[in-house]
Amino acid sequence: MARRPRNVVTRESDPERNLEFQDTKTGHRMSRAAFVQRIEADHCRHHHVRKVNGLKTPVSNPDGSESNDLD
Repeated sequence: MARRPRNVVTRESDPERNLEFQDTKTGHRMSRAAFVQRIEADHCRHHHVRKVNGLKTPVSNPDGSESNDLD
């Protein structure tokens, strides 16, 4: 049985920029900027921050596991 991702995307913009996220364990909803802050504070070990078109963007670590992908 596949594990449910800890963090999921709850809102996207065009063209597919992830705007809002939810922690599925706590139910906490957060903006892209708030999720970036959590990652940078080392609270999300399965994600890192990348600059995409000059904007800090949360991304899943390339570890071969789909259980922590941002869906």
